[in-house]
Amino acid sequence: MALNRWGLNKKTKVGPVSDWIRQCAPKSMEEWRQCYFEKCKQHFHQHEPKEYLEELGKMLYKKIKNVVLQEIKSVSLEDCVKYIEDLVIKKTFEGYGREIETVRGLEKELGISIQPAPDEWDRRYNVDYYIEISGKCIGIQIKPSSFKHAPLSHKWTESQRKTHEEFQKKYGGKVFTVFSNGEKGKKKLHNLEVIEEIRREIERLKSSSNLNS
Repeated sequence: MALNRWGLNKKTKVGPVSDWIRQCAPKSMEEWRQCYFEKCKQHFHQHEPKEYLEELGKMLYKKIKNVVLQEIKSVSLEDCVKYIEDLVIKKTFEGYGREIETVRGLEKELGISIQPAPDEWDRRYNVDYYIEISGKCIGIQIKPSSFKHAPLSHKWTESQRKTHEEFQKKYGGKVFTVFSNGEKGKKKLHNLEVIEEIRREIERLKSSSNLNS
């Protein structure tokens, strides 16, 4: 919550981590750590990555110290630095692993290739992946099922609706949000009905292309 409040987890602070990890496609957390540090050094030219994350941790500590005085005794500077690094390295890698599992499951169900979306699509349209059909694109956004119950989720839903409509106007296909569950190390779709909805959209775009050809 503190990170959201002060924007310390925004792309302007930690870089576009979702886009970077898809580009790197790491097999291990250590591989992702090295890749992130390289990307971070290129992106924030004046900073050494390790020191930069430490600086963000110090910023978080100062914010907590100044704003949440009653809790400061239980939070140390070391806690804040470790939290920032865990967020950028560990949590991003774990989220990427869940995302890839979900995408592979969708590809198997749909029998079609799903590609990572450009970072611009993530920022502008809230689209993580896409399916290209006859020169048009279907957008896919992946979220954990717990996201639906997060605070202010109704505002998120309205914001997504608008950006997804903009995507459809420009690229021709609808955007579908896929919610995934974690069960015993496996990812399962929470909203299974979305598979059939995507199938129908694929057929719609194919039919539209045939009519126009």
